[in-house]
Amino acid sequence: MGGPILRQSHLMVATNELGAFLRSRREQLSPADLGIRATGRRRTPGLRREEVASLAGLSIDYLVRLEQGRDRNPSASVVKALADALRLEPIERSHLAKLATCASSPESCPMGSGPVDTVAQTVRTLLGRLDPTPAAVVGPWYQLIAFNRAWDRLMRPSGLLEESSSNLARFTFLDVRARSVLLDWVEFADEQVAVLRDSSVRWRHDPRLAALLDELRTVPEFAKRWRAHHVARTPRGPRRIVHPEVGELRLDTEVLLMSDETDQRLIAWLPSDGATNVALERICDDTRPEPLRIVG
Repeated sequence: MGGPILRQSHLMVATNELGAFLRSRREQLSPADLGIRATGRRRTPGLRREEVASLAGLSIDYLVRLEQGRDRNPSASVVKALADALRLEPIERSHLAKLATCASSPESCPMGSGPVDTVAQTVRTLLGRLDPTPAAVVGPWYQLIAFNRAWDRLMRPSGLLEESSSNLARFTFLDVRARSVLLDWVEFADEQVAVLRDSSVRWRHDPRLAALLDELRTVPEFAKRWRAHHVARTPRGPRRIVHPEVGELRLDTEVLLMSDETDQRLIAWLPSDGATNVALERICDDTRPEPLRIVG
């Protein structure tokens, strides 16, 4: 009985995502960020509504109605004006546009579709050919769908693959081993929350995502990131992972979006230095044939 209630609570929270996102971005900006001279005592962090309204050329009352969800039909010009006023990054502008579409025309809101837990044969072949580069395919809520031999050798000792329904986000936030395996844990955590936040728009009616979010929101480190409505991706750069046999590895990440219908991502980890390249070769140095792993 608990499952449906949790999913319902998630959908109820998501009904005013547009207003919540606007408010979060307003609260994360300071007057100094925009060259505004701070005057008087501020009861809340960030910019005041009147400051954002002035920058966007809107009335304060209209901005209040948007933030409170009493107006759900902002025009394209209003959305652009707010994005400019709030100094949104390109990916944040795209997210704001999606939220505005969903608020004003639910029937036009992008919806996820397709078999998210299976991969095409061509993708399986690609994974195999990428070996010995560790590579895996994850779904829109970071469920692990398929991976090659190198990924298995790299990540199995971490405990990530112990469950039949492995999930990178669940491992990152709920497994105590994650912080000792993922040395750049903060960057991993930030990026996963950003992807899940964006996925929650398109896959908002999928009970599997709702159940995962309800589970993750019990973790303070996830909850605070979720409340911040973070959608920007982490800048590129080497990530550090610890393997019990070879120690610390420095890996560059490449992420490819596989399909607009499923939001599957192919994640490949490439050695960023010679020592890591040698270490990966050692991990994968096994002539025994092993099939490509398909989860489930």
